[in-house]
Amino acid sequence: MMKPSAAILPCGCRLHLQHGPIDLIIGVDQDQDNAFEAATHRFETVLEELVSELAELRLPFNAALKTPDGNIAQRMDFACRPYAKNEFVTRMAAVAGSVADEVMRAMKQTTNCQKSYVNNGGDISLFLDGEERFVTAMLSHDGIELGRIEIAAKDQISGIATSGRHGRSHSLGIADSVTVLASNAAQADVAATLIANAVDIPGHSSIERIAAAELSPDSDLGDRLVVVGCGKLSFEDQKSAIEHGEAKADEFLNKGLIKSAAIFFQDEHRLIGQNNLTIQERVIQYA
Repeated sequence: MMKPSAAILPCGCRLHLQHGPIDLIIGVDQDQDNAFEAATHRFETVLEELVSELAELRLPFNAALKTPDGNIAQRMDFACRPYAKNEFVTRMAAVAGSVADEVMRAMKQTTNCQKSYVNNGGDISLFLDGEERFVTAMLSHDGIELGRIEIAAKDQISGIATSGRHGRSHSLGIADSVTVLASNAAQADVAATLIANAVDIPGHSSIERIAAAELSPDSDLGDRLVVVGCGKLSFEDQKSAIEHGEAKADEFLNKGLIKSAAIFFQDEHRLIGQNNLTIQERVIQYA
């Protein structure tokens, strides 16, 4: 296995850590040397720790599974447990957010910064203190801005995650993207995955599906059908699909599992929860 790499980006203010499929961009407002050293040191064994428990982390989650050994795997387990009774989920749904949260923890132990973030492929662990704010864009898979995220320290939001059928992982649903804000990145990660899965119209002739195992033999989704294509749907079908996701997001919000969510599917969108998300005005063109 290749060793992890670490490099300061040309701007001089961000750190890039990469090992196998894990790719982090880290920003800190002060005491960068100590923060980046702590992040680099913690990152050295992240992939090795995950691989050592990967077989169990890929199993369909239920409350009877034993608690994993590693800190990151335990974060994944904790984030998924609230869904064990009612949802199909594996602990891999929280892996990107959990890695980001763990590296953030290592930095916070060694610095007194006011603002920092760990971005793991779009799943972000965030720390804000005092009057600090974090502003970023929500982008479509082809780079078009969908809206904005604005978070203040007082909002107590430390996790941002995005999921959907165009993302790095396979999706059971047809959402173009779902962005979730939560108390930490692991919680945001698993909730975004499940809300994106819920945006769907099972059996629709314009939706193309294939068994996950045919695309990736070691997929944690096994023989479950994942979406590989979706044609333009009618207004009624778009509305029906996105309302399923909205209902799921409302359920998670009412249980205190998330703070906010933004759901995008073709010409439809929904905002749920706190007012940290704004949507760009778009021209709607229904089929």
